[in-house]
Amino acid sequence: MITYFTDTDCDVTPEVAKKYGYKLISMPYSLDGANVLPYVDFDTFEDKKFYQRLRELKANELPTTSALSKQAYIDYFEPEFAAGNDICYIHFSAKMTATFGFMNMALEELKQKYPERKFYEIDTKGITIPSYNIACEIGDMILAGNSVEEILKWSETEVDKFATYFFANDLKFFRKSGRVGGFAAFFGGVIGIRPIIYMSAEGKMESVGKAIGKEKALDTLVGYVEELGDDIKNHRIVIGHCDCLADAERVVEKLEAKFGKLDNVEIHPVNPTAGSHCGPNSMGVCFHAKHR
Repeated sequence: MITYFTDTDCDVTPEVAKKYGYKLISMPYSLDGANVLPYVDFDTFEDKKFYQRLRELKANELPTTSALSKQAYIDYFEPEFAAGNDICYIHFSAKMTATFGFMNMALEELKQKYPERKFYEIDTKGITIPSYNIACEIGDMILAGNSVEEILKWSETEVDKFATYFFANDLKFFRKSGRVGGFAAFFGGVIGIRPIIYMSAEGKMESVGKAIGKEKALDTLVGYVEELGDDIKNHRIVIGHCDCLADAERVVEKLEAKFGKLDNVEIHPVNPTAGSHCGPNSMGVCFHAKHR
């Protein structure tokens, strides 16, 4: 038997995890002095309340995130190994965090105890919507009865075909996170400028341009779908937003003006751990592409 894991930084909720049979690892964030584990410390993510709270914070009060401990990974994985199950973990980008160092330490310890067990991992080279999109594609394969070997083979080429482009609205969140390459080139805090960011094939966030004004930013996202999109009607188009649903719906309108009626679009809020870094009113689109 094999047990599939994913994590909350992949925007996977307990409902989605149940649909595909995933075990869900909760990635923490700290806000207002409290350390929070999504879907452990609360059942439902109240995204409007969360992002409204972020709007109220001063620069020195912004939320932070942290890595899971080695013991936390042992607590997640050991019951499966003890039950005789192998594990495949579909996770957010290893390039964006130190947490996977602790995971590897946990696995080294567990391998000593369960040498016959196998551990596979698929790095989605993204966070939030690209990771969600890939986790759902793999989930469909699981439900269709594909083997882990077939899924791993698929991931070798397909992971790099899920492009993600998004824009930041409040630059102080990205400035603090320090996770965006080339971000310093933009005039942080200049009114109306929205950096356009993408997830690279290395699994890093990189600034690729800027748009002046929200409407131009939305048009820029749609332009990338036009330019890079590949067989997009046969794959999910996922739009993630940080409490700016109307903007996400505008992107759908613009996409349908280009491509006709689309029945494969999903809109959902960005998880709070990732949202702690991008801030309210940020949004993006993930689609199947020729390349990232």
